[in-house]
Amino acid sequence: MLPSLNTPIPCQLLEDELLQKRNLKLSVLRTDLVFPMLSGNKFYKLFYNLQQAKQEGFSKILTFGGAFSNHIFATANAGKIFDFQTIGIIRGEEHLPLNPVLSHAKKVGMQIYYLNRTAYRQKNSPEILAQLQKEFGNFFLIPEGGSNANAVQGCAEISQHFPPQTDFICCACGTGGTLTGLIVGSPLSSQKIGFSVLKGGDFLRDEVKKFIRSYQKSLSSNNSKEINEKLIQNWSIQTDYHFGGYAKQTPDLLNFIDEFYQKHQIPLDPIYTGKLFYGIFDLIEKDFFPKKAHIVAIHTGGVIPLYSR
Repeated sequence: MLPSLNTPIPCQLLEDELLQKRNLKLSVLRTDLVFPMLSGNKFYKLFYNLQQAKQEGFSKILTFGGAFSNHIFATANAGKIFDFQTIGIIRGEEHLPLNPVLSHAKKVGMQIYYLNRTAYRQKNSPEILAQLQKEFGNFFLIPEGGSNANAVQGCAEISQHFPPQTDFICCACGTGGTLTGLIVGSPLSSQKIGFSVLKGGDFLRDEVKKFIRSYQKSLSSNNSKEINEKLIQNWSIQTDYHFGGYAKQTPDLLNFIDEFYQKHQIPLDPIYTGKLFYGIFDLIEKDFFPKKAHIVAIHTGGVIPLYSR
């Protein structure tokens, strides 16, 4: 049976002394358990992109990512499941042997192609896209990280799985697509907080605003809706928990991940979810959340399955 957006997402309530002390509830929405090989939230970002590609008659999907990209991992697996050829344009030079992410992607059929970092920064330019079209023929393009209006639509559907009376919704933030889906899909009464995993993540605020407008424009080309200004006001991005930048880590972060697993038996990765939960617990320590609030954190999965098998 093919994966479906309607598949229930388990929600786990954490038991923790700090939560009891601060009179807070923290639940974890476990998208990582629904489709592990589709990398949690990446499935929701890919679903409508793949649907559009199929409707428009494309057989090839081309996308971009780094050598350890969750998105590359998920797209390769989605191509195998949904019967697409996949092409992964990887930032930087080839390094052999391939790391577990790229090795697995290649194993399930993804064609790997490298762009040096200078060219990669221009990956969306007409010149680079023309070069890729000449190399690979016609393809359906999915942006780096999978974030676009289709991704927002898919991630908006995660909101149907929230427990009642959710006051704060938290997720890791790399491109802003998942956060935008949670913003447009969930009640205005809940506050959404993205935790940037990038150093200098302030730019994500503008990216999220762009995604909101792009998504609302895509809802109906004939009956375009005005932006609900309340959507622009009920979210924020924390930029203090990047630990040095994307894929950077510190002993403090790794110790937190180990201790979190010992307490709750929930695996975290040091790129996204480890930084998310570290940030949440640090804010709890600082009395950021009001008493009796119910916080829901989205566990967005990652490439943990490759390293745990």
